[in-house]
Amino acid sequence: MQFVRFATSGGVRWGVTVDEQTYALDRFGDPTIEDLATPGYRRRVRRAVETGELPAIEEPEDYLTPIPSVEQIICVGLNYYDHAEEQDEEIPEKPMLFSKSPLSVTDPNAPIVHPDDVEQVDYEVELGIVIGRTASEVSADEAEEYVAGYTIVNDVSARDAQFEDGQFFRGKSYDTFAPMGPALTTPESIDANNVDVELRLNGEVKQESSTEEFIFDVGDTIEYLSHRMTLQPGTVISTGTPGGVGIFRDPPELLAPGDTVEAEVDGIGTLENHVVSDE
Repeated sequence: MQFVRFATSGGVRWGVTVDEQTYALDRFGDPTIEDLATPGYRRRVRRAVETGELPAIEEPEDYLTPIPSVEQIICVGLNYYDHAEEQDEEIPEKPMLFSKSPLSVTDPNAPIVHPDDVEQVDYEVELGIVIGRTASEVSADEAEEYVAGYTIVNDVSARDAQFEDGQFFRGKSYDTFAPMGPALTTPESIDANNVDVELRLNGEVKQESSTEEFIFDVGDTIEYLSHRMTLQPGTVISTGTPGGVGIFRDPPELLAPGDTVEAEVDGIGTLENHVVSDE
């Protein structure tokens, strides 16, 4: 089961997708992120679908990011064995963390704006964990109880800014550098530690891996973070990217205006965005 937000002429609506059919969620009102993290709420929605209480609708065209208010974006760097290998880096003993500005979030099919002041704009397909309940000192075994669902994040990165600064925040936080969506897949509907991930640039596969390659899986990551900081509802944890990023190719293959990027995670969908110049 997946929750989606989409734009219509009458405003923003919510839907729920079950077995590839989307149903209008209007009778439930707009859910909060806490609602989506509540098993009882998800059961009521599923029961309403099964009993025919929710009207079926055509697949939306104008998807929005499924998290209406992203409070914080925490990223895990170097979290795939194959990504560490392509950089000839040692396997980290604990998660390497950095952040992106939540104002960098943009919708599916919205443009990624290539800034004028950087040249090396890169792609990174990532599984996003969306926290739905306040989490503090959570164990790995209990971690999924705090998850509202999973989505896709394209962790767009200005490599020259990143390398010039010696840290990640500016290079990761330009406006539109966090495309997110197209759906929020519920925790019981996906094995987040065993899904295929892929990124295509202009139709050509550039990244292809599985979250089985995680160095720190979903439970490990939430446990580590929640023992060091309180995770609030609306926090998105971007779990790292596999090998195949543009900057480490020979020669580098980076984003340019006119490109189309498709980030896909099995069980969630495909997040597509187009690159445009900064006008």
